[in-house]
Amino acid sequence: MSQVAANTVSLSWYEASARQRIDALVDAGSFSEFIGPELREISPHLSIFDLPEQFDDGIVVGRGRLDGTPVLIAAQEGRFMGGAFGEVHGAKLTGLLRAAHALKEDVLILFDTGGVRLQEANAGELAIAEIMRAVIEARRAGINVVGLIGGRAGCYGGGSLIAGTCSRLIISEQGRLSVSGPEVIETNRGIEEFDSRDRALVWRTMGGKHRYLIGAADVFVDDEALAFRRAAIDALKMHGRCDVAVLEAEQARLARRLQRFGEAEDAVEIWQTLGIGSPTDLPALPTGAFLRAANDRETADDAR
Repeated sequence: MSQVAANTVSLSWYEASARQRIDALVDAGSFSEFIGPELREISPHLSIFDLPEQFDDGIVVGRGRLDGTPVLIAAQEGRFMGGAFGEVHGAKLTGLLRAAHALKEDVLILFDTGGVRLQEANAGELAIAEIMRAVIEARRAGINVVGLIGGRAGCYGGGSLIAGTCSRLIISEQGRLSVSGPEVIETNRGIEEFDSRDRALVWRTMGGKHRYLIGAADVFVDDEALAFRRAAIDALKMHGRCDVAVLEAEQARLARRLQRFGEAEDAVEIWQTLGIGSPTDLPALPTGAFLRAANDRETADDAR
């Protein structure tokens, strides 16, 4: 395996910044950033609301090598506005995906986002649609687009929709994946429906273990940068189709999943239906024991 930076071997993916994750993921010294902070491509909207700006607009994009193979990379910075999508942020990711199509190089998207910025709602929603189209066009051209989820902000809102179009998803226990975030559900449905302050509820409903068990993510890893790197190397070796047959198969799987689990009121009931022994103990299981218990999990049909 190609050399990795020595100071990133034990790095927590959850605690790391976007740039630290990239440095830990790619071969040492191989990353070259596109449209870096020195170009000051900032959001044109945030100053109107007296909000702070960031010179990379909360996303780092560029090109590096992963185990010797060229790859394009985008990493969201969850510490800036929760990694939310805006006009410039979205345009950088769209441009990277279009470059991948032209260069015939695979893409890694390091998700860490709460969704779309309310201050740039229209531009952000448009960006989500453009990114999803670019992902599908890249996949149709035979390019892998792999998502990595394990950051502080999770992967919510429009970010989760983009994740749903990826070739494969790698997730850690700390990763959370859902269209609606905990606070959004509580605001719209009430605390009786979903208590966003109940961290155990949030993690067993949206967290990495549950998402892996129901086939919403393909690979489950520890919260270590090296584990994400190894999983990404393996994921890029797999080449799936993206056509009507695959989409129809995935829709059929989702229908079966709804029929099988639709009446469940808690993730624990789903785990029990999956045949997991002592399902209430599952959140505390270390990775090895969890993966052994997850043998009968749902699997996706390459269309997410």
